[in-house]
Amino acid sequence: MKNTIIMVLLAGMFTSRMCLAQEDQPAIKEDFKPSTLNQPGQEYPQVNSQGYVRFRVEAPQAQSVRVSLGGRGGTPLTKAEDGFWVGTTARPEDEGFHYYHLTVDGGTFNDPGAMHFYGSTRWESGIEIPAHDQDFYALKDVPHGRVQQILFPSKSTNTSRRAFVYTPPGYDKDPSKRFPVLYLQHGWGEDETAWSNQGRANLIMDNLIAEGKIKPFLIVMTYGMTNEIRFGGLRNFDIGPFQTVLVDELIPYIDAHFRTLSDQPHRAMAGLSMGGMETKMITLKNLDTFSHIGLFSGGTISAGEITDMDTFKEKVKLVFVTCGSKERPDSLKPASDSLKEAGIESGYYVSPDTAHEFLTWRRSFYQFAPLLFKD
Repeated sequence: MKNTIIMVLLAGMFTSRMCLAQEDQPAIKEDFKPSTLNQPGQEYPQVNSQGYVRFRVEAPQAQSVRVSLGGRGGTPLTKAEDGFWVGTTARPEDEGFHYYHLTVDGGTFNDPGAMHFYGSTRWESGIEIPAHDQDFYALKDVPHGRVQQILFPSKSTNTSRRAFVYTPPGYDKDPSKRFPVLYLQHGWGEDETAWSNQGRANLIMDNLIAEGKIKPFLIVMTYGMTNEIRFGGLRNFDIGPFQTVLVDELIPYIDAHFRTLSDQPHRAMAGLSMGGMETKMITLKNLDTFSHIGLFSGGTISAGEITDMDTFKEKVKLVFVTCGSKERPDSLKPASDSLKEAGIESGYYVSPDTAHEFLTWRRSFYQFAPLLFKD
């Protein structure tokens, strides 16, 4: 009898906690609007003010449809009578940009309602969850720079390679003016389009320049791989071939074809994730080439890693490291402090409430860019 009473009490406590949890869960607001990254004229996917995402996909012959976005396992869709599959994520998504795809009867497809972005070594669907601080990367009525594609010869890879170059507003007005240059690298599975399309780097620059918060400079974005590396194989990545492309081929081409300040004090390198790893490996080996270093979710540089501290202090004007608060931010401050103690200008930034994702890197770039070329 005593055991029965205990079991009843435990069951009651469990049930009441479940009810409280359900009551604490806010109801999903029906204020859904089409994502800003939808294909022209497409109503779905949609996002509401809480960050939930709703999908509607036409696949009348399909047996199952699932969206990769929406926590572990993604979001399963349910077939309606009209042949459309519909569903809403079980939880709100983080603010900012996200990749996703559809799995239809075991096959991987993009959502025909959304625009596509190169990520995860393929063109993926993209969605934007409006951020509370999105003003800094918004398209505004300010003077805009230009992002242009270039093809540069690469003898080391026996081909022509592609890069994109951001030139700030007014670049073409004064043919005598020269500019510093930032070489900005993408992450694994992305390419040289990422920082403009997903990262909004050009709009961030335009807005910072319009507000007088930054000294204008050029940004060069190129593909960071010279060989294909499968997921999980970055430990086998050899930086040597890409370092040759960047330092010996691309930089001389940019200096010859654009009005750059072509000396070490006016040249920086930064990157996100894998691009941060590349930045660290290349800059530490080429202190005569780069003076400013930025690692976004790409590790840290600490005083203990520097073999020639006197040369590093002489050459490097800034080391700046960042990541999202949902990543591993605890390592940033100790590494930055160790450089400061050694007399090196260093800083760090933690993006609030974000993980390994583009809002982290947009914010990181926004914090990093005003620190460059301050002399």
